[in-house]
Order: sequence, then structure tokens, then C-alpha cells
Amino acid sequence: MVDVKDVSVKYILGDIKELSLKEFFIRKLKGEVITQEFWALRNITFHINKGELLGIIGSNGSGKSTILKVLSGIMPPSNGAISVNGNIAPILELSAGFDGEMTVKENIFLRGALLGYTRKFITDKYKEIIEFAELKDFENVAFRKLSSGMKSKLAFSLASFVTPDILILDEVLSVGDIAFRKKSEKRMYELFDSGVTTILVSHSIAQIREMCTKVLWLEQGKMNGFGDTKALCDDYEKYMIKK
Repeated sequence: MVDVKDVSVKYILGDIKELSLKEFFIRKLKGEVITQEFWALRNITFHINKGELLGIIGSNGSGKSTILKVLSGIMPPSNGAISVNGNIAPILELSAGFDGEMTVKENIFLRGALLGYTRKFITDKYKEIIEFAELKDFENVAFRKLSSGMKSKLAFSLASFVTPDILILDEVLSVGDIAFRKKSEKRMYELFDSGVTTILVSHSIAQIREMCTKVLWLEQGKMNGFGDTKALCDDYEKYMIKK
């Protein structure tokens, strides 16, 4: 379903963004433009078969979010190639795509449209979405007045009704209270059981151990391992304890 070959991502760091075009050329002529290359990913290679659940682990700044953005098509790789067989539904930033001044109900239709749902689909699924999010009593409340937990519940509820070939999740199974987390995990298992190929980033190693069929371990933008879930989670935990 997904084949990643020698993918690298390079950022240019420096003060260029703060300069006007005129200032940039003046500094360029004087040799005073300070830039630095930063490789967020270096030579990443792995593959995922249909129906597999890949867990991506690594400490902060290891490149996990970057690889998800590349896989989602949000960011092109600097080098390497990616082959994807099927449609992708990325759930990366739960609160993105909502309008603070619109009501919860209006936002369900707005966010649903951004996720590619038809109006008929949202209308048919509306009751399930609002009830799953536990926001039936708040459907006419402005989105900005919701707590952060309520916003996350709504976002997850909407996103979890997607039925893609490939699902990409970035720390979305830790939203809400304990009861809602259990409910969201159950909802994800339903999607997994339907045969959806899934890529999951999570700081919960227990979650990765329980759910994933394969693991990709990234550190400082490089691959520390790819393959067996138990072996790589064991090695990662030892590494983090030592670190």
C-alpha cells in the first residue's frame, strides 16, 4: 500500500523570512545572509502492506510528524520517492479546519466538507457524530466556547467516520478523558478490523505494542529500526531509560 524509498527532507534555517527582498539582496551581496541546512529526515526506507498497522516511535524532534506530512502529501520530500496505492485520510491536527464563531453543528458540516464528505453523508451521520462526541447539548454553541477537550472529541468523532484505504493518525488516540479514550480506541479497532491500512504516531509504547503489526523507529531524522513490534519497542524503551 505504501512504499518509501530513500526519503530525505531538508529545511533551510536562518533569518531569511525576517528580511525584505531589498534587504536580502543587500545582505547577499555583502555575504551576510546566514543560513543553515537541517535534515529532518535522512534516507528513510520502508514499506507497508494492505491491512497492516505501522507504529512510528521516537523521541521529540526525531522526524515523526515530518514523515507523516510527507506521506500525507502535505510536504514534498527533498530526495527519494513515495508510492501510495489508495486514498489517504490524514488526521494530524484535530483542531484544524474549524471556525470559532460558527456553532458546533455548523462546524460539523464545514469540517466534513473539508474532509471530503458530501452534505448527504454528514446529514445521514450527524446524529452518530454528535452523540459520539458527547456534545448533543452543545450543538448550537459557538465552537470557540468549547473546552479544548470538547474540541478534540468533536474533531476525532468527525475524522473517525472516514473510510479510506490508508489512515494516518498523529497522537489522536489520547484525546478526552479516560472513558472517551477507551471509546476512541474501540472506534479505531473497528476501522482496523475493516482492513484499513493504518500509520500511527504515539508516545504511548503500550498502545504501540498492543495495536501495531510493525514499527518504524526514528531518531534525529534517521532510521533506528523497522520491523518487529516487540523487539523494537523493547529496544526503544531501553534507549529512553538510558537517555
